[in-house]
Amino acid sequence: MPHPGPRRARELWLLLEPIHAVTYFSPEPLAALKHAGYRGFWMGYFAGRAAPLGPVSAELVHALFYNFAFEHVSRALPDAWAFAPPGAALEAREAGSVAALTRHLGDLAQAPAVARAAEIASAAASSAPMEGRPLFAANRTIPEPEKPLARLWHAATLLREHRGDAHVAALVAAGISGRESHVLHALHSGTSEEVYVTARNLGAEEWRSILDRLQERGLVAGSGGLTESGAATKQTIEDRTDALAWTAFDHLGEARVDELLGALRPITAAVVAAGEIPTHSPMGLDLTDSAAARAPAPSG
Repeated sequence: MPHPGPRRARELWLLLEPIHAVTYFSPEPLAALKHAGYRGFWMGYFAGRAAPLGPVSAELVHALFYNFAFEHVSRALPDAWAFAPPGAALEAREAGSVAALTRHLGDLAQAPAVARAAEIASAAASSAPMEGRPLFAANRTIPEPEKPLARLWHAATLLREHRGDAHVAALVAAGISGRESHVLHALHSGTSEEVYVTARNLGAEEWRSILDRLQERGLVAGSGGLTESGAATKQTIEDRTDALAWTAFDHLGEARVDELLGALRPITAAVVAAGEIPTHSPMGLDLTDSAAARAPAPSG
């Protein structure tokens, strides 16, 4: 019987990712980044997410983020640092994200479940391995906030970048480029091509070129669907990602993992119920298939 840890790592991701993702979709963090001086959504996005690395180049961010076109990144970086330094981006994204979560959660923001989830998630993040995980390691250099909701958002951010670094490693090992990963996931999940046009500047011509390459490798059939080999490749990537992500949690013990899952469910349900995070996005998070989406949001 397979070890249940990797499966639980995926369930934890489904619950933690929306808590972090308000950073990209809720008005408070977007306004905070704009107020800091960044021009437009994408400059704010790249500056905010890359800020833990310092005033880095487009080349480094392109390499680490993995799935963006270099031209997309280079329109924002390094120019962003002339508008505001990385420290301003860090302050804006945290303050804005916590403000959004406070609004989403209402009275629940002060509930003991938030403090307990923050405590356990922070314990996971503080002991997770850093080797080979550059974005996670960069975020580890940021001082941990003291207030429970800010601490929970910070821990969710650390753990999603820990998983993200692992996912990039799994893609590299499978020989799937960042842009190819979008098409592979879309064919696997049924996500519309239009999602990637808007969110990743992946137009029809590039999409067709990637399909042709994947077809030549036997991963995509002539009909446009995944072949048996393509489906197996995708499953291997996801399984490896889950296994590597589990290394952040396996030291907690079964009881604390269960407690973390229970504490997170109503929190994430409230965030999802706010409706600001897209149901389908390049994050790979399908909210219609998420435990958070099925959980009842707290009343009041």
